[in-house]
Amino acid sequence: QNVTQTVEEEKPEPPTIQEIKQKIEKYNAKVTNCLLMKLNEDGTYTGFIKVHLKLRRPVTVPAGIRPQSIYDALKEVNLAEMTDKRTSFYLPLDAIKQLHISSTTTVSEVIQGLLKKFMVVDNPQKFALFKEMRKDGQVLFQKLPLTEYPLYLRLLAGPDTDVLSFVLKENETGEVEWDAFSIPELQNFLMILDKEEKDKIQQVHRKYERFKQRLQQTLKEARGKPG
Repeated sequence: QNVTQTVEEEKPEPPTIQEIKQKIEKYNAKVTNCLLMKLNEDGTYTGFIKVHLKLRRPVTVPAGIRPQSIYDALKEVNLAEMTDKRTSFYLPLDAIKQLHISSTTTVSEVIQGLLKKFMVVDNPQKFALFKEMRKDGQVLFQKLPLTEYPLYLRLLAGPDTDVLSFVLKENETGEVEWDAFSIPELQNFLMILDKEEKDKIQQVHRKYERFKQRLQQTLKEARGKPG
């Protein structure tokens, strides 16, 4: 069972540098790969988080643009700004992106970084970052505030993603604000709804066709019996 909640917790007092150092040493002792956290002299630290992309709606990307190269990344080339043409497609539901971030990186910056890596030009406000936890056989999702620091949550939880993982989902705020979507996105939604409607109609037709065939077969067998 999936349960989604919004995080509304009081922030505890920030830990001291010594406490952070101890937590990082404890964290790194549990790491089974090379994705260690590193403490800086100013008390900040860096590390890695993995984000699962679980988007149910298509995203908008530049049309005809090649994937970003290492050269582009180093030169901070924004390929999305090189064309006005747009297209929409679904990102794989099992996509996982690994990010190297700082303890000062906020949820808002993580979302923007993910969209940039996938060259998604949609408004970042359409998306939200959740933390996923498992408790008593339930999968619990908690929406994170934009000012939260994901790397600190990763440090507290430890490196085990079964204890805590991050998920990028649509920012469900109640009623869908259709004005926030572009024309290509709205056209894609219509195509998707049309396809789902046709698929549902075909399922109903097949269901009753099978039912009809069974009735006809039963009647045929009944007519062949005496009495």
